[in-house]
Amino acid sequence: MSAWLSIVGLGEGGLEGLSPPARTLVETAEVLIGGARHLALAGEAAGGAAEMLTWETPLSRTVEAIAAREGRRVTVLATGDPMHYGIGVTLARRFGMGALTIIPAPGAFSLASARLGWPLAEAACVTLHGRPLGLMSLHLAPEAHILVLSEDGTTPAKLAAHLAGLGYGPSAMTVFAHMGGPKEQRWDGTAEDWTVKDIPDLNTVAITCHAAPGTRALSRAPGLPDDVYANDGQLTKREVRAATLSALCPLPGQFLWDIGAGAGSIAIEWLRAAPGAKAVAVERKAARAANIAHNAVALGVPTLKIVTGEAPACLEGLARPDAIFIGGGLSSPGLDLYCWRALAPGGRLVANAVTLEGEAALHDLRKETGGEMTRIAISRATAVGPYESWRPLMPVTQFSVEKPRG
Repeated sequence: MSAWLSIVGLGEGGLEGLSPPARTLVETAEVLIGGARHLALAGEAAGGAAEMLTWETPLSRTVEAIAAREGRRVTVLATGDPMHYGIGVTLARRFGMGALTIIPAPGAFSLASARLGWPLAEAACVTLHGRPLGLMSLHLAPEAHILVLSEDGTTPAKLAAHLAGLGYGPSAMTVFAHMGGPKEQRWDGTAEDWTVKDIPDLNTVAITCHAAPGTRALSRAPGLPDDVYANDGQLTKREVRAATLSALCPLPGQFLWDIGAGAGSIAIEWLRAAPGAKAVAVERKAARAANIAHNAVALGVPTLKIVTGEAPACLEGLARPDAIFIGGGLSSPGLDLYCWRALAPGGRLVANAVTLEGEAALHDLRKETGGEMTRIAISRATAVGPYESWRPLMPVTQFSVEKPRG
């Protein structure tokens, strides 16, 4: 079947700002779908549609309503670029591009960068629409440019307080509302001094990050300092963690099981390293699971899934992983081979051991699967009276293997 579903991006100018083909798709639609604001912007042309629908909650209801009208001329009105944190992504996944015609308008990020003279490709683009504020922590770095789609008119003030609380109070903030239309507004200030209220719900925040003196900047590269993690001592140390993430090879969109997660550091740094990556942290102790939750929010990955339970029993029903890290539980009968069988072809399995029993289990696993074993021995300089000497950490035996794609 030829394309029957059109997605038209609208700016603040409404129909007057549309190209002739986009306007025709609105005017000739048998079914017109959008938010109340979109339908109002469409004006009289929307009234010519045989049927008009507004978005329902949950969104899936309206998506299925669209599916029920397949074969009719259906036009969806979106804000700006529907493929940039927009409804176009959802509909393309549901119906496939063969069913779709998409005509975007300039999005909020493009409009904001044009007004500020920012290279859009160098700015972090974030949406807080329906998402936790903790996501911002991932993008904070001195002099970084961040563009944010707000949830509503209260977001700029909440964002300012969040930045100040993380040591980025001197950051410059600019808020734009209704860009591209006659009601466009702009406010400028700093996060620590932000007092603006009564901002329209449709707004975009631009941030130039400036760190207050003494603020620690955190890289997205593996190997964060140990002391950024709330932990009870069960923590993969910084140097070993960097080597472990290197062996796991975080890739965009891939899914990790972190088993015996402790403080959650491997799962957290997996998510920080790869755009769109997913992870589940599995930990049997409730107090440690609570630490994982705290660390995930503090370090900008509040979407980390946490499972409290004993592996392998609690792994049933989880999505198939692209990578698995076993940091604890090697003594659980059958856990290692369960993980090997669960791992997707081409996936990586990495396990660390500090005991002779754990090392023996890794040696047996290597006989079954192949792979490599590495001994990691780290020493740190510490004070010994008036002098300094090397204090060794417990050696770690690391096993890594890639599952054949065949």
